[in-house]
Amino acid sequence: MARLLNLWVNGEQVQLSVRDDETLLDVIRDRLMLTGTKRGCGEGQCGHCTVILNGKAINSCLTLALEAEGGQVLTIEGLAEGDRLHPIQKAYVEAGAIQCGYCTPGMVMAIYSLLQQRRKPNEEEIREAIKGVMCRCTGYYKIIDAVKRVSAEGLQNA
Repeated sequence: MARLLNLWVNGEQVQLSVRDDETLLDVIRDRLMLTGTKRGCGEGQCGHCTVILNGKAINSCLTLALEAEGGQVLTIEGLAEGDRLHPIQKAYVEAGAIQCGYCTPGMVMAIYSLLQQRRKPNEEEIREAIKGVMCRCTGYYKIIDAVKRVSAEGLQNA
């Protein structure tokens, strides 16, 4: 059975018909063609599908699209302003935190969520915030360095 879904994605209103079993990840990637959000394990274990829903980092593969009704969704595509990287993205590049890049969108969104709650998190808080996003390449050190760079600079848009 299909139902009408209304939500805001990256600041734009979206209305579409979705199946009851369709996930938010399915809608983001397959229907809205926002492929920055990655499809990893499909079981909520890897965190590669992390997006922000109503201010909270979530695994979009575990969230039914209809659960987002009326909500505000922010994906990796919604962070940058045109060609200008978001401060988190910029710090990520400067710290050399990108290896294969597959976890990068989910990791950046988890970091974004953390910095919305804590402007200057300590290392323990950073590790806690990113523990749900699996990275096989970096060892997490450069990722943590990127978060420290952003919070040390006190960037207003982080």
